[in-house]
Amino acid sequence: MAKTPVTTLDLNFQGRPQAIASYLIRHSSGVVLVESGPGSTLPALEADLAKEGFSPRDVTHVLLTHIHLDHAGAAGWFSQQGAEIIVHPVGAPHMLHPEKLIASATRIYGERMGMLWGDFLPVTASRLRVVADGEEIVIGDLRFVAVNTPGHAEHHYVYLFEDLCFSGDVGGVRIPGYPYLRVPMPPPELHIERWRESIARMRGLNPARIAPTHFGIFDDPEWHFKAVEQGLDSAARWLEQVMVNDPPAEELRQSFTEWIEAEGREMGLSPEATKAYELANPLGMSADGLSRYWKKVRMAR
Repeated sequence: MAKTPVTTLDLNFQGRPQAIASYLIRHSSGVVLVESGPGSTLPALEADLAKEGFSPRDVTHVLLTHIHLDHAGAAGWFSQQGAEIIVHPVGAPHMLHPEKLIASATRIYGERMGMLWGDFLPVTASRLRVVADGEEIVIGDLRFVAVNTPGHAEHHYVYLFEDLCFSGDVGGVRIPGYPYLRVPMPPPELHIERWRESIARMRGLNPARIAPTHFGIFDDPEWHFKAVEQGLDSAARWLEQVMVNDPPAEELRQSFTEWIEAEGREMGLSPEATKAYELANPLGMSADGLSRYWKKVRMAR
């Protein structure tokens, strides 16, 4: 059976290629997008749609892996154009009322909020569809299955489409051209044990291809899954070593950044790839996520 074509749209986040993707799939009545990207990349997304012969009004559905700004920020705008927005039940309330999400992000990004992420508009209630774990999503002749995969966030789904797994962030960050993967571990919901369970569940789907939002479609899912597991294991070992001294937040961020940057140099990452990895996975945020995980999960045992 022939595979349905899937087009990778590069949202050119902050002027950098291969940092954030949206995936386009045609059907008889229009197109489906997996991920909307942030509001700041709407001009790039509209231009990409036009190159494929479509306008935003042709987008009938947007499937969100989770509600972080780089994945879901433009979903409200697409709902205003008529698209149905498909989301995890834990994330759904924040798509209708994003005020808390925006306030939390603003505390992190401050004056850079608008430049980085643009507008995060609420999703029109009548256009929001909440799907259950394991539910089949039928769109014309297309079939997707939503699979609950916490670890990066509690509101995370991956979507199985034919032999392809759209893995959001639980599938890590991987820039084409490098046999290298980073695990994005922001606060507040990082949970390494649940993440490992999610990888096991994804492996059980037996995909032939995997498509992380950062960035592209790869045909070596077993290598990919092992790389995520190795990244989680390495982070856990690093955390056990550094948290013995209970370092202050800035010291922890600096230590983590130096460790990961050294790893990137060993892999021979180009400056362009290094910047794309950092945009997709800010290292300071992963350090903060690990610190919160240590105090909230590990210390509570």
